[in-house]
Amino acid sequence: MPTIGFAGLGLMGAGIARNLLKGGYPLVGLAHRNRAPLEALIADGAREAANAAALGAECDIVFLCVTGAPQVEALIEGDTGIRAGARGAGKRDLVIVDCSTSEPTVTRRLADSLAADGIILIDAPLGGTPTQAEAGELQAIVGSDDATLARLRPVLETWAAKILHVGPVGAGHTMKLLNNFLAMGYGAIFAEALTIGAKAGITPQTFDSVIRGSRMDSGFYRTFFQYVLERDRDAHRFTLANAHKDTRYLADLAEALNVEAGVAKAVRDLYAGAESQGDGDRFVPELSDIVAARHQLSLV
Repeated sequence: MPTIGFAGLGLMGAGIARNLLKGGYPLVGLAHRNRAPLEALIADGAREAANAAALGAECDIVFLCVTGAPQVEALIEGDTGIRAGARGAGKRDLVIVDCSTSEPTVTRRLADSLAADGIILIDAPLGGTPTQAEAGELQAIVGSDDATLARLRPVLETWAAKILHVGPVGAGHTMKLLNNFLAMGYGAIFAEALTIGAKAGITPQTFDSVIRGSRMDSGFYRTFFQYVLERDRDAHRFTLANAHKDTRYLADLAEALNVEAGVAKAVRDLYAGAESQGDGDRFVPELSDIVAARHQLSLV
């Protein structure tokens, strides 16, 4: 079985890596600031890589599940990057699977550059939650050629309940940004609607009594309001910093495509404002409290 490398053992990555290990694949992990997920995987049979170059040298497939484009580039390039390790080992059949939510333009540029070294880069950003990552029930939104996807499908199936092939390399990241634009857009709308309602005497409970079960109900709505109504911070563990990053990438993509995206820019700016005031580590549903507080309101 191919040896799998993994960089980015965060909320999503740790669950994916564990399912790869359960699937019987030899796993080599790269440590970051929090060593606990890697130590848990080592206890179950994984090995630790000294650096990203070791992943390139020792592995047949390397998964990246990091914050965004700068982190992806840092792992791939440089003297101790994945490319250097693969070159040093004389490998020309390595596949890098980028599960991060990254910039499509960067993804395509890296893929073209890596191809000169015989390295294939595909994008497979994620749909789902950390709980679904643990359960092996994520969506993989894949940008790849047909042959590479066929090669990787058994590996992806260890952690993805649904594999969605949306086009060539870069298409996965494009679709993921569109998906997150919808989600973060809903989050922005919910936050402002709750504040407008509170100003007019409509409580969150009254708001929910009308929306829940209606055509405007959704899985995102349910987790957002699990926080609003029950104060459950773990209901939707996606940070405002990540929301800002993803909406910024989407707005930048629209600009590169000469699309006038006023809504995308407005959504981006709301999350940018939350991060700039020091709330980047809070989760998306908490945007409702942040917007309310700006108007001297409480939703509790």
